[in-house]
Amino acid sequence: MDFVTKKIVNIRLWDDDGKKWDKSVKDLGYEILCISQFTLALEMKGNKPDFHDAMNPEYSEPFYNNFLDLMRSMYKPGKVKGGVFGGYMQIHIQNDGPVTIPLDTPSSLQDPNFLLKQERKQEAARKRDQKSKDKSESKNSDKKSSTITSQEPPSDIQQTSDSLKNVSLSQEET
Repeated sequence: MDFVTKKIVNIRLWDDDGKKWDKSVKDLGYEILCISQFTLALEMKGNKPDFHDAMNPEYSEPFYNNFLDLMRSMYKPGKVKGGVFGGYMQIHIQNDGPVTIPLDTPSSLQDPNFLLKQERKQEAARKRDQKSKDKSESKNSDKKSSTITSQEPPSDIQQTSDSLKNVSLSQEET
């Protein structure tokens, strides 16, 4: 997330004194509009759009909010605007020129579900470890005196969720 937020704030897309591509949003004090747009994860299945690659809202809404918080911490909080997550919105923007620049993260993060897949692998490993630990404790408790009737329950495992999400960005001059 750091890579994309830094790039958005610092990428030089605007001209200055005849120099092309010389000024950034930060240099010019522009606003940044961040809109969650799951339709960017579109894959066509025949003639129908398929959104199975889009992140689950359970993960994507916190991710979107974290993204906005990070953008605001890296720039001017009042200049970073967000849309309504999951809401239907009509957005009126004015593009400056016929330029569209997609920003990609480093190759290991290009898969929108990369972090989610990593979390699932880690969770599966934790469950295997816990199951193995429970078996071991069960065998040990069988060997102990019959007066012991219960074991300590396993500690709760907390899972953190950071995932990539598709965000449509547009800069708007104030």
